[in-house]
Amino acid sequence: MTRRPSNRRHRPFGFSSFARNVDLMASKSTKLKQLSSFKSDEKAPVKSQGDEIEKRCMKGKGVVSESSSEEESDSEVENDSEEENDGGIVQLDFDFFSPKPEDFHGVKVLLHTYLDDYQWDLSGFVDLILGQTTVGTVVKIEDEDDENDDCLYSIVTALNLGRYKDTKPIKELKNFLLRACKEKDIVGDLSILLNEQAQGVGLLVIKHVNNIPPELLPPLYNILFNEVAQAAKHEPTHFKFKVYLLITRIYKLNNANQRKGTSKSDSDEQIIYVWPEDEVFHKLSLWSFTFPLRSRPTDEMKNYKPMGLVMGLEAKKVQTFQKELQSLISES
Repeated sequence: MTRRPSNRRHRPFGFSSFARNVDLMASKSTKLKQLSSFKSDEKAPVKSQGDEIEKRCMKGKGVVSESSSEEESDSEVENDSEEENDGGIVQLDFDFFSPKPEDFHGVKVLLHTYLDDYQWDLSGFVDLILGQTTVGTVVKIEDEDDENDDCLYSIVTALNLGRYKDTKPIKELKNFLLRACKEKDIVGDLSILLNEQAQGVGLLVIKHVNNIPPELLPPLYNILFNEVAQAAKHEPTHFKFKVYLLITRIYKLNNANQRKGTSKSDSDEQIIYVWPEDEVFHKLSLWSFTFPLRSRPTDEMKNYKPMGLVMGLEAKKVQTFQKELQSLISES
């Protein structure tokens, strides 16, 4: 049961001021620091795939917006352009941490549109994430002032749907997905996956600020899947996943299947991915479906409509995902 759209390509950071900042960074030979220490609150290395990849703190320089909103305002774009013209660039040092109770507000802000505008137990969902101590990472700014300590730039974790099947947020999430899926050849299998087979399903909860530096993504996912592999040795009931479920968002070209007679440029892509890794997930997915979102696109995205994208990825494809993501980021 494979459903993959044709002619889908990733345009990294399309239509955002971050794209221009990336070019500026490249022209000034600005690079991320090499990984050099453990994840800030961990002490032991994690081994995976024959390599000794440490579960460590990632310190790197990059350009990022401190807003978690889905769209940039015109004023922000103008300000970015002015900074570029002045030759200025904002440099930030990032740290990777395990989620802690004090991250509650920051995680909730990042996930406020996780299920679009659906009213559900988001606070309870965040509690599940923070209550899982063995798997999960948040990205913060190094040495950030105390008043901004709850400002997060990314959350990445994996929750076992079977383990939390009786909790209110997971029940509501499953109901949301089953209502959102209009694909008759997928909804039946989706229902089985969410119920009878839930113990083997890992919900990948992933959300970044829009312009997170792409160089952070490969090590972020390496840490995630290393943690899952290690946790599976000690808690196989909760972390030995067969399938990963992922909910994200994309921009889809309006009337993509009826382009004849339109004035749209040939350069318009059918799908624009908000985050680079989603292209790789989509390519490798066992199945996928989309659903409309209520958010409205900006003028520069007027030819596109925001869509939710749900994907199922076989756990055995994780190593392939990691390699292809690294290749994609290296070539960007």
